[in-house]
Amino acid sequence: MAKSTPNQYPVVLSNEQRQKFSDITRNGHAPAKKIRHAQLLLLSDHDREGGPLTRTQIAEVLQMHPNTVDKIRQKFVLDGEAPALNRKPRKTPPTPPIFDGHSEAQLVAICCSDPPEGRVCWTMQLLAGSRSSLSSDALLAQSFFSASSALSAFQKSPPPGRDKNGIETTTN
Repeated sequence: MAKSTPNQYPVVLSNEQRQKFSDITRNGHAPAKKIRHAQLLLLSDHDREGGPLTRTQIAEVLQMHPNTVDKIRQKFVLDGEAPALNRKPRKTPPTPPIFDGHSEAQLVAICCSDPPEGRVCWTMQLLAGSRSSLSSDALLAQSFFSASSALSAFQKSPPPGRDKNGIETTTN
């Protein structure tokens, strides 16, 4: 077995942390990476029964690279518990948002207005076609699928005297 480098960042867990990490590893409801990081910190604990394992022993047990063991230990000691367990959040989304707040408000305003003459209600194709009258470049560049996704959380109630499908209801 290769000689292990000395542990530059010794992990000392409190009883609360030890209990929390044990719960994370046992319940199985956390993301896999979080579970593995909790296992690593438990195996690295200075007060662990039987003593802490070396970086190579932990790497073999958890099937990860020894440098990963060092990085997680370092994050825990320098930055704390949350950065060591959780993934770093992205600064930007993987794809830029199609609609900003202003563009979405314009689209909702169109949906709430009266539909074109000869139509009972707005369709996604009509919304996509009506965007040419808008000044927003974001709306002009997108298809009706984008309009559909932007409106997915928005539910418009049917006009008075019509059901949800736009069919006229009769009242006696």
